[in-house]
Amino acid sequence: MNAKRLMRRSLAVLLMGWLTTGAALASERWVVLGGDIAETLAALDADINVIARDDTVVHPPAMAELPSVGYLRQLSAESVLSVKPDQVLAAGHAGPKEVLEQLAAVGVSVEIINAPPSLNAIADKVRAVGQLTDRRDAAGTLADTLNEKLDRLANLPALPTTRAMFIMLHSGLTPRAAGSDTAAHSALEAVGLANAFAEMQGYHSVGAEALARQAPEVVIVSERGLAAMGGEAALWQLPGMALTPAGREQQLIVIDDQALLGFGPRTPDQLLTLRQDVEALLGAPTSAQANSVQNSSVQNSTAQNSTAQLSP
Repeated sequence: MNAKRLMRRSLAVLLMGWLTTGAALASERWVVLGGDIAETLAALDADINVIARDDTVVHPPAMAELPSVGYLRQLSAESVLSVKPDQVLAAGHAGPKEVLEQLAAVGVSVEIINAPPSLNAIADKVRAVGQLTDRRDAAGTLADTLNEKLDRLANLPALPTTRAMFIMLHSGLTPRAAGSDTAAHSALEAVGLANAFAEMQGYHSVGAEALARQAPEVVIVSERGLAAMGGEAALWQLPGMALTPAGREQQLIVIDDQALLGFGPRTPDQLLTLRQDVEALLGAPTSAQANSVQNSSVQNSTAQNSTAQLSP
């Protein structure tokens, strides 16, 4: 009898501990820094405590509507503390580092998910977020699924050698071409395209002479970037673009740059979608099968007059 009572008391204590822990977690206030971390939280159904974000968090829509504490790499302690967080979940490139140290110094729990900007690190990032949010099983399943999609992409037949230009553009900035050592370069390589500007590193403006010399056959740009440029007609009017095979044939693919280049859980599907779009544009046999709704589109429309310019 005493043994049964002891067992019941032990179970009661355990249950109370679980309930107390659950209540504490439910009442915590989290700030997420980094679009890839935000998307991973959402994919693991672990975003219920998120009350604020940084400017790079644009997906999912519900999280994008939360208050922003500033730009990922230019944060201030005052801005983050203004939302009274208990915990900060940050991508490794969030900063400045001194700001994160200031937050920790005043009692905010700061968890940094360090991962190299590579496709191979996506699954590790998912597992790390799962560990921090007690979603280990879901994270393991998601990581395996993402790796399977990347493996499928890597094993697709080689495309005909095709030189591509990835244009990065945000509102108010000059259009820049992606060189090597960029997320865009990794994406081009992953789908089987040759980066026409691989000889340079990073994102740089290129002039008409460089465009004619490198002769990209396909242009890839984000939907946001194309809108900021003034539309497709403005793109084809960029100095030197008419001298390229892409400009003459108006070979354009529009993508969701956040999904494709964020190296989060949406990236593998976006890569498969991009591969499908490239195959359709080149008339190659379709072999990539994406499992999500396509977020990019192939466009081949007539050029119109515009005054947009690409800096030399």
